[in-house]
Formats: sequence, structure tokens, C-alpha cells
Amino acid sequence: MTIVEPATLLTITDPTHPGHVYWMEQAIVRAAAAGVAGEVPVGAIVVGPQGHVLAAAENRRERDCDPTAHAEILALRQAGQQLGNWHLNDCILYVTLEPCPMCAGALGLARLGLLVYGASDPKTGAVRTVLNLPDSPASFHKLKVVGPVLAAECRQQLQAWFAQRRQHHRQLKAIRQGPGTAIAPNAQWPTDSLHS
Repeated sequence: MTIVEPATLLTITDPTHPGHVYWMEQAIVRAAAAGVAGEVPVGAIVVGPQGHVLAAAENRRERDCDPTAHAEILALRQAGQQLGNWHLNDCILYVTLEPCPMCAGALGLARLGLLVYGASDPKTGAVRTVLNLPDSPASFHKLKVVGPVLAAECRQQLQAWFAQRRQHHRQLKAIRQGPGTAIAPNAQWPTDSLHS
């Protein structure tokens, strides 16, 4: 679906623009799929020069046992393969969480046309919050950035997932401890079917 001509979206810096909102909603759907699969819910969509989805990805670090399997990296790889070119100058990447240093570096190396992100990341955000790699002297490609877009929705999705995960871990701990069992503070738990 083409909301606005892609060349036009590349120039729109308003985070409330309907085109940016629409594509971020699609990235949120991908993030939800990651969360259901046990991954941190981050989703990414690459919209190509013709205004269609070139790539859609979500975090897969746990499933792939790959520390680099962030949604952004996977989406960049797919988009490059679809275009037959690693130069993504006329593409827009929508991602639900501000990219980390690894992903921000990869976006610059791909010469991405525009990055649109959802929630800011106060721990590892590398495009505006903690670092500003796109505007740093280390960046030879000056990546255009729009964000945050749908920040509250993206943040809520992450917070709900982490709250559910903490609750699950508390329940596992209570099951393992059993009534009246004292647990040493640094105890190591054996692997069992509860971790599956």
C-alpha cells in the first residue's frame, strides 16, 4: 500500500504525518510477533523507492542464537537482497525502538535515505538519546532521522512485555523455592522444562 509517494515521505520530518504513522503501525505488528516468540518486541519495516515493503523483520536473537539478529539488521539485509544493492539511499526504515550503536552504524553504512523510530531508548539509543551517531564526525553518511513516532504505543509494547517476563520469572522462582525453602542469593538453578 502506498500512502504517500516515497520520495515525498523521505522529506517529511513531521512525526505525526499519516504516512509515518501508518508504516510505524506495521512495524508494531512485527514487534508483537517477536514478543510472542519470546524475543524483545522490536519490529522493523523497510519501505522501498516504489512505496512498497521491501523488508519486514523482528528481533530474532534468541531464536537464531545470533547477537546481531536485531530487527534493523535483518530488515537491511532483506532490503538489500530485494533491491540487489546494498545502497538503500531511496529507502525508509521504520523501527519501533531507537537503534543501538550497532544498528545505527549499519544504517549509515547502508546509506539509508531516512530512519523513522518509535520509542527512544534511554540505555542504548544511538541516534538521539544516548549517542547521536548520524550527526557525529564518525558518520560519513548524514542519516536523516524522524522520531519519535507513536512513541507511547511503542514504549507500552516494550514495557508490557518486560513486565510479563518479570512476572513469569517470579512465578518460576516461587515454584522452584517451594513453601519454606530458603534460597541462597547467588544460587544457580538447574535447567529444566520450565525454561523451555
